Amino acid sequence: MSLYELILSRRSIRQFRQDPLSRETLQKLVNAARLAPSGANRQPLEFVVVDDDKIKNELFPSLKWAGYISPHGNPKPGYEPTAYIVVLANTTIRAKGYEWDVGAAVEHIILTAWEEGIGSCWLASIDRENIRKTFKIPETHQIDSVVTLGYPAEQPTAEDLIDSVEYWKDENDQLHVPKRILNSIIHFNKF
Repeated sequence: MSLYELILSRRSIRQFRQDPLSRETLQKLVNAARLAPSGANRQPLEFVVVDDDKIKNELFPSLKWAGYISPHGNPKPGYEPTAYIVVLANTTIRAKGYEWDVGAAVEHIILTAWEEGIGSCWLASIDRENIRKTFKIPETHQIDSVVTLGYPAEQPTAEDLIDSVEYWKDENDQLHVPKRILNSIIHFNKF
């Protein structure tokens, strides 16, 4: 599959099979993030990888899922992520503007995971204070987001956006995600 085909097929996953991810695979994901573009090559990002069952259970309540359809978009019991990557910005290296680095790094994680058949969901609606306490993260590090990971137990589908960006589940529990059509966002040579 080409990179473009990989991008076209990727959707956020919120229901996961319980097959564990190997440490080797998790290291590969963080390595992909490490090699993402970084403004002025400052490289302020650090990552907490969570694969221990007890710690995963402590982290899970700090995450908010699928706001448009909550709580129906939350992972069902037995379908929770099997690993997480907490994305941090070391503010002693870069206090502002690290968000672009985060976007590039997380996209590298997401696409590398998908290439391995691993689903993900990038969450920014999180309880940062609880996460800080759980992982003993120093105040010098901004908690940006959490990437959830695991082998998919669902197959969301993209739909052409008609009148709303809100995703939905149909009567078969299938998640539908509206996306703006290309012709509505592309402008050649002038607006």
